[in-house]
Amino acid sequence: MLKIEHLTKTYGDKKAVDDLSLHILPGEIFGFIGHNGAGKSTTIKSAVGILQFDAGEITINGTSLRADPLRCKRDLAYIPDNPDLYEFMSGIKYLNFIADVFCVPSDVRQERIRRYAEIFELSGDLAQPISAYSHGMKQKLAVIAAWLHDPKMIVMDEPFVGLDPKASHLLKEMMREHCDRGGAIFFSTHVLEVAEKLCDKVAIIRHGQLVRAGTMEEVKGDESLEAVFLELEAD
Repeated sequence: MLKIEHLTKTYGDKKAVDDLSLHILPGEIFGFIGHNGAGKSTTIKSAVGILQFDAGEITINGTSLRADPLRCKRDLAYIPDNPDLYEFMSGIKYLNFIADVFCVPSDVRQERIRRYAEIFELSGDLAQPISAYSHGMKQKLAVIAAWLHDPKMIVMDEPFVGLDPKASHLLKEMMREHCDRGGAIFFSTHVLEVAEKLCDKVAIIRHGQLVRAGTMEEVKGDESLEAVFLELEAD
């Protein structure tokens, strides 16, 4: 579903991501673990077409991101760590705008907006301007927008930051349901416990380099990573 091969991204003299390769399969919740500044966001922004990268190849659902970025973006949704929404719009206008971008039919979008707004208890706030929303409400709106066009691949950067426990639990359920329908999820976190409870597979990045990838059992069973886990727990 998402294949990252030998990705390299440099800022000046610093390699933010150094020859990184990952493969996220349909049906998988894949956690990307690393401390702040490890290279998670750079990798994710490269994978969704926001950042140009220096070397490597990224394919989404079999399509090269370099060769056909628009087709790739039709198949994915991206939620950044700090949702950058059009705050002059109301919540409902923003969701309809996103639905228009992805050509979601009127009856389908109305049903999905109703369902997800009820799930996140946001129905009564959709008429309000986004500028009046709290950070948590903006995060919920970004999640609803991401699910609107039923993308095959959903990429999220620290998606649980700013969400209350109930909303976090609901998002985890939505993530699992999405993957059970054949979709895939790639999300970053610096919280080891979140990845351990939720993910089918994980990858650890440190100083821009892939340290280990596999199931949580495989990764946690690697005694050579003890110092890395201690570093993550202290972050």
